[in-house]
Amino acid sequence: MRLQDLSAALEELQGQHRLRCRTVLASPQGVEVEIDGQHYLSFASNDYLGLADHPALVRALREGADRWGAGSGASHLLTGHSLAHQQAEEALARFVGREAALLFGSGYAANLAVITSLVGRGDAVFADKLNHASLNDGCLLSRADFQRFRHNDVEHLAQLLADSKAPTKLIAVDAVYSMDGDQAPLPALLELAERFDAWLYVDDAHGFGVLGDGRGSAAAHGLRSERLIYMATLGKAAGLAGAFVAGSQPLMDWLVNKARTYIFTTAQPPALAAAVETSLRLIAEGGERRERLRQLAALCRQRLEGSPYAGDSTTPIQPFLVGSDERTVRLAAMLRDRGYWVPAIRPPTVPENGGRLRISLSANHELSQLDALLDVMLQLAED
Repeated sequence: MRLQDLSAALEELQGQHRLRCRTVLASPQGVEVEIDGQHYLSFASNDYLGLADHPALVRALREGADRWGAGSGASHLLTGHSLAHQQAEEALARFVGREAALLFGSGYAANLAVITSLVGRGDAVFADKLNHASLNDGCLLSRADFQRFRHNDVEHLAQLLADSKAPTKLIAVDAVYSMDGDQAPLPALLELAERFDAWLYVDDAHGFGVLGDGRGSAAAHGLRSERLIYMATLGKAAGLAGAFVAGSQPLMDWLVNKARTYIFTTAQPPALAAAVETSLRLIAEGGERRERLRQLAALCRQRLEGSPYAGDSTTPIQPFLVGSDERTVRLAAMLRDRGYWVPAIRPPTVPENGGRLRISLSANHELSQLDALLDVMLQLAED
């Protein structure tokens, strides 16, 4: 797009109620936040276990900075791979029950790394229609034959796999879908991967720390297979930043040698890696936090059941379905006027006419706080 076209294009987005603008958080992440100088009760964060401002995690990060400094200064393959990174990777692999793990600066970088390193021209990648944008970008950049199957439709995927003659096949899915909160049928997907000699790549950004006693979606189903590649982010329930991929040792060695988003970037600050073991301990001990999340999700489902706004989620992601972009933005603004921060989600993040308010739950929310929010949301939606 030419420079002179930018202003007109931005005005067009504004007219479509799809212009996105940043807000400034002036407080630590949490249930009660200060944004742009105003105080809100927030239902917008992916900090599901409420660990982002946990004193033990803050202390571990501070001690890590005292020990390792502020930055890594180099890529992992030069001098950026510290003992802190190595120990974090070993701890993550043990935690999710895999042979080895590899740290990345973000889930986006991890998704691009895995997909583009395992498939290329002449191969095939099969992706759920509702996959996160980073998975789709990895599929596109791989230059493999990119085929999308209907959301959670195992029979459709089986037909696509059966028709494919590609030498290497990879199935890519979210374990928990970020806009609807529903879950992928991982056991059935792994069975297809075994039957058709394919990789199964699982992005568990929204399941790690929450499902499977905190060890994630694959652990929740008891899935163990070398062809299952597991990725989770550390910036959501884990309360930190970055991501990791876990699988067999040969796979991790391959990524170290072939993953461009790993090779050609500076390693994340070692202080973050040094805090990983504390995060994992808090996750392991977080049974009461996960129970609170289950109670909150059940309350949300109960309150919305039978209404046109209800989704189909048992996870901390609870969609409040609205429809038009204009109405979605208006409802979010009215909630802000009443002291609630709930994000308006619009296309292209969701399908056309799929606008919704996404209620993200935290273990630090009180049931009474969610109840009060739903009272206001239902009243505003009916006015």
